[in-house]
Amino acid sequence: MAIKLRTRQLSAEQRADAFAIFHRLTADSLITVPVGSAHFQASARFVDRYELGLRSGDALHLAIASDQGATVVTLDKTMAKAGPILGVPTHLLR
Repeated sequence: MAIKLRTRQLSAEQRADAFAIFHRLTADSLITVPVGSAHFQASARFVDRYELGLRSGDALHLAIASDQGATVVTLDKTMAKAGPILGVPTHLLR
């Protein structure tokens, strides 16, 4: 949101409101898990599958989801396509 604020696409008040909503959502609805070296190692294996076109951050998300037995919900078509190939369930939002 910092770039949106710097480029004046978002006011400071809108940014504060969005962060408040985000913090409520994370406190009430999300489970956080520690990210460890095994996740980074798995993500390196995933991103090494160059034909999938994954970015490193997306590969890390898939590795963590794989470890947790979670489904990745995403707007990213590349990530949604790569997940099942890597054994990670995904759901593409349209």
